[in-house]
Amino acid sequence: MTTPEHHLTGQPPAPNQPPVSGHGHGPTPVQPPAPTSAPHPLRFGYGTNGLADLRLDDALALLADLGYDGVGLTLDHMHLDPLAPDLPARTARVARRLESLGLSVTVETGARYVLDPRRKHGPSLLDADPDDRARRADLLLRAVRVAADLGAHAVHCFSGVTPPGTDTDTAWKRLSEALAPVLDAATDTGIPLAVEPEPGHLLATLADFHRLREALGSPDALGVTLDIGHCQCLEPLPPADCVRAAAPWLRHIQIEDMRRGIHEHLPLGDGEIDFPPVLAALAETGYQGLTVVELPRHSHAGPHFAEQSLSFLRRTAPPAAPPGDQGEADQGGVP
Repeated sequence: MTTPEHHLTGQPPAPNQPPVSGHGHGPTPVQPPAPTSAPHPLRFGYGTNGLADLRLDDALALLADLGYDGVGLTLDHMHLDPLAPDLPARTARVARRLESLGLSVTVETGARYVLDPRRKHGPSLLDADPDDRARRADLLLRAVRVAADLGAHAVHCFSGVTPPGTDTDTAWKRLSEALAPVLDAATDTGIPLAVEPEPGHLLATLADFHRLREALGSPDALGVTLDIGHCQCLEPLPPADCVRAAAPWLRHIQIEDMRRGIHEHLPLGDGEIDFPPVLAALAETGYQGLTVVELPRHSHAGPHFAEQSLSFLRRTAPPAAPPGDQGEADQGGVP
């Protein structure tokens, strides 16, 4: 999910300095030791929010033709509109299309104006008006049902920006309360809810994710969407170490390039991220979900960037272990 490009600080700090944005609440998880077994093969996807000028059928066919393993499907007015009539029937058709193309799917909920034509990503789970918070929660409930019908790996979401005049404790309370019914639905369907730390949002860092997780009692249905670019942008650890630290809770990965202190999604290779250690860390943890390229501001040339991104990832990813030689690598991460 992408907010407007913006500098978070005038001069980007060194890569291992404290984050330039976020709240840093909650304990920092202990970094687990890297497994010694062979890497797990990675599975790559591309986000439909980066193919917004294509019909959904055409976008899915393009990704299958290029050789992607799956798709990050953003529910939006042009791609499986979650608010239009006959959602179950339309979802069933998309499920058949995905199956025929051999594509896996993760459901994403970062559409800019799907709920309000005047407020980007509004309303949020943090809004003062309880009816507005309920509208966002209802979107997430719809997303969980869609994900169950599609056989998706996870449902992605985010906290939203703290509204002006709202104190931090109130914002965290609203977030926990709004997510409670969504987590119940996720538990019932067996589809994990993967919250994304987003620069500028209440929940901006991995430490913030752990604050939410502990406040909710560490439910099994709650996991994290780790955006590799966001790690480069503002986390205190390098991106590869963020992967290892988040491994027990990883349910979804978004990937793009980025520079320290600047929240701007860049094509792979155009920023500062050292990708081989990141992809190696993902493989070593045994992560089995999709690693989805997240370039929503490049839809004007979406097919080009989809092809370019997959070529980059294939060149950069570690070699997969031979069949039957996964060993303990399958024990890490979560499918």
